[in-house]
Amino acid sequence: MNRYIKTLSPKIILLLLLFAGCRQKEVKVERDLTITPKNAVTKLLIDSLQMEKYISTQGLEDSSANRLRNFYNSRNFQFAWLAENGLAEQAKVFYELDKNYISASRDSTDADQALHRQLGTLISKDTLIRSASAELVNLELSLTQHFFNFVTYAYAGKLDPAALQWYIPRRKLDAVALLDSLVAKKGTSLENWEPVNLYYKTLNKELLRWYGIRQRGSWEKISPGKTKYIAGDTCMVISRIKQRLADFGDLDPADSTPVFNEALGLAVKKAQKQFGLTESGRIDRTLIAALNIPAELRIRQLLINLERMKWTPSIPESKFILVNIPEYKLHVFESGKEVLNMGIVVGKAANKTVIFSNELKNIVFSPYWNIPPSIVRAEILPEMRKNKYYLAEKNMEQYGTSEGLPLIRQKPGNTNSLGRVKFLFPNSYNIYLHDTPAKSLFAEEKRAFSHGCIRLAQPKKLAGYLLADRSEWTGKKIDRAMNSKTEIWVNMKQPVPVFITYFTSWVDKDGLLNFREDLYGHDQAMARQMFKSEESKK
Repeated sequence: MNRYIKTLSPKIILLLLLFAGCRQKEVKVERDLTITPKNAVTKLLIDSLQMEKYISTQGLEDSSANRLRNFYNSRNFQFAWLAENGLAEQAKVFYELDKNYISASRDSTDADQALHRQLGTLISKDTLIRSASAELVNLELSLTQHFFNFVTYAYAGKLDPAALQWYIPRRKLDAVALLDSLVAKKGTSLENWEPVNLYYKTLNKELLRWYGIRQRGSWEKISPGKTKYIAGDTCMVISRIKQRLADFGDLDPADSTPVFNEALGLAVKKAQKQFGLTESGRIDRTLIAALNIPAELRIRQLLINLERMKWTPSIPESKFILVNIPEYKLHVFESGKEVLNMGIVVGKAANKTVIFSNELKNIVFSPYWNIPPSIVRAEILPEMRKNKYYLAEKNMEQYGTSEGLPLIRQKPGNTNSLGRVKFLFPNSYNIYLHDTPAKSLFAEEKRAFSHGCIRLAQPKKLAGYLLADRSEWTGKKIDRAMNSKTEIWVNMKQPVPVFITYFTSWVDKDGLLNFREDLYGHDQAMARQMFKSEESKK
């Protein structure tokens, strides 16, 4: 059937409408009739009835069927992967992309072995294609459908973030637009085409490097003979530590002597930074425990965090705040560059800080702390029963009741649990950023002490940065506001996006691969889903 005639017979139109009506409500993309035999890229064309037969045979859901129809309508049913002289360049590129992804992710559940064999055969020989046989039409449509599946698992992620307590809205991808772009570029400029962020790319490179480490064999466990090693020490344990640090990329692999020299001291500090430890330059049991985690488990950690990075929405070009819970750190970005960072205290395991996003809209100086009912019930009431002066001693007051429970708040002042300033981004989790009078906690390596809110090491600096576009808010005015006896609310001129995230592995701005402990067990929950097929084989 000629795909370029503009008027189909009434009988065929009726058949198409009846068939389409069973599968979908409407076709969102109209056929592009501006494509004609004179300007077509290829003379190989798909018959629309063949496509509907393929959709029916494969049992595609309405959304998948509509996506397939939309793509070929926009091409007036030209082939996208095959041309008269054989496999198109974009098909060869996609073949490699798919193969490399399956190899790197170790996930073959979405691999189409028969399709790969067909493509391999076409790649290995030059083939002239004179007509669009039924077999080639099925190959063409299978490739397109497989591409749409590929976009989902390779770039959008396979797991459900919400089921894993990740409530940041998932990044949305337009698979049809991506395929249009791949075909238009003929598979070139992949660095600009692939819908992944820079952090994904750098971590994925580390994943490939760690596969090489694992191929060299299992690591020998480092068993320290004493609690710590310092500069000048000499023993065989130091040689093994040097070999391990070379694998982590912290030390020149040529240095394998048993002497704790200056180069090792620098490498130890680098490794301690890598694991979020105090950069003492001394080798202790905490560092050795981190170095002893098997390469296979580190690879799993990388794969878990790559999956999370697929969920992450596009990074705003404007300023935004990113909190990484396992890192115990807040970062502020502007125009893609980090302009500020500081240590934080997060929720303890029993009061997990929630992973979500919203916009920071208000800064409150000298805030009241409206104590959540759960804390009033579990902590405040028992103390009030023991000591009738408890509220006064803690600078607290009752300002009402609700459902039989007193409403308690702590007044502004030096002992207020929120410190001198809080930063609000509306959410149903009652979580916000705030100052704290407990400054000593920021000296700890592991800082999970709060009821869920996020305490800041340098709240005044964050307030000054966020109010830099308000000339009246000088440093002196901020100081006065932070030492007021009454609350002072400030509305942001422009709300600032806040992302509270959970990454236990990433590559930082200096190119250093970081690892952190799985504070809340979220990695474990993901591992049970991502690697269940591997576990079942053991």
